[in-house]
Amino acid sequence: MIDTNVVLRAHLAGNAALVALVGAKIYCPRLPENTALPAVNFFTRGGLSTPYIPGIPNPSIQIDCWGSSPVAARQVYRAVYDALQGIQNVAVTTGGNTYYILSAREEVEGQDIVDTDIQNYFRTISFFEVKIR
Repeated sequence: MIDTNVVLRAHLAGNAALVALVGAKIYCPRLPENTALPAVNFFTRGGLSTPYIPGIPNPSIQIDCWGSSPVAARQVYRAVYDALQGIQNVAVTTGGNTYYILSAREEVEGQDIVDTDIQNYFRTISFFEVKIR
């Protein structure tokens, strides 16, 4: 079984534009407490599976893009969007294995969220469908 979280993190961590914004602060499943911003976290929230193609998982991923302002959070979201939207057959090597992101598409456009309990942490969330082999 493919660990889709590991493959997705490796792909995002290899994207120069995203890394220029957040460095190594790409987390799964949650942002560690007191993480310096900007940062990204993501987790699998479900998805499709088929018994006819068991080696090709098709998860739905929630991606939270964090910034110290709404504009900064949206900037991180744009970098994540550019790293994923519309990609096809992209090789990702991690743990000595090569996997392929066969496709990725945004399911729900980025939504700006204001958390009144956590001051100065702003986020833009989006949902992507990813197919991996």
